Amino acid sequence: MTEDAPELRASDADRERVAEILQDALAEGRLDMEEFEERLDATYKARTYGELTPITRDLPAAAGAAPAPRVSMTKEPAGSGSWAGRIVGGEGTSTWAVAVMSGFQRRGRWTVPRRFNCFAFWGGGEIDLREANFAAGEVEINCIAIMGGMQVIVPPGVEVVVRGIGVMGGFDQREEGVPGDPGAPRVIVTGFAFWGGVGVERKLTRAERQQLKEERRQQKLDRGTSARELGQSFREDVRDAHRRMHDGHRDLMRERRDRRRDGDH
Repeated sequence: MTEDAPELRASDADRERVAEILQDALAEGRLDMEEFEERLDATYKARTYGELTPITRDLPAAAGAAPAPRVSMTKEPAGSGSWAGRIVGGEGTSTWAVAVMSGFQRRGRWTVPRRFNCFAFWGGGEIDLREANFAAGEVEINCIAIMGGMQVIVPPGVEVVVRGIGVMGGFDQREEGVPGDPGAPRVIVTGFAFWGGVGVERKLTRAERQQLKEERRQQKLDRGTSARELGQSFREDVRDAHRRMHDGHRDLMRERRDRRRDGDH
């Protein structure tokens, strides 16, 4: 985390990254449920980096296990939008998730591993890839849903392949077959659903939706401006025509008066 600027305000995405680490720690047995709930409550109440930092600092790696991931609160520059910049290699920041009569989320800025395994029993989960990086050009999301459900959210441009099996349940096939962008990752959704379901949907991020909304608003404003300009031009044309008619009528009346005057003489 950012140690040299503890007074800086944390964002919702920062709090979500800490919450993901706590969820992993709970699943790995590093925290019991009471500790998890206390720290999760503190996470969502935190307003600064300084308040977030201690929450994950005392999660040492177990013997022989990989060290607990550290959360970087340093704001990184936004990418150029190229898919090549989002396929970063490595092992991924989270490789599995479990929900038993509860729920889990993976969203925000995280790295999707080559294979992500998740399990839900009487619970649910959300795997959001819209702002994620990818450890490889092809990743697998393996979902086991028993009387539960999961939702996989992918950004536009990503190719989706669905290979899951459902028994009194099912896997959403609607996004399959949509061609991906050149260089974009390929997401394969596999697994098994019994009395449950795995949904797959393609959505823009909140920032992209806001940008699209702003563009549409600007287009409406531009159309409104054009309509006003057209209306103004029409009104001016009508006024000019009316003025010409009035001038013509005045000239005609003057000419008639002149003729009568000449007749009298």
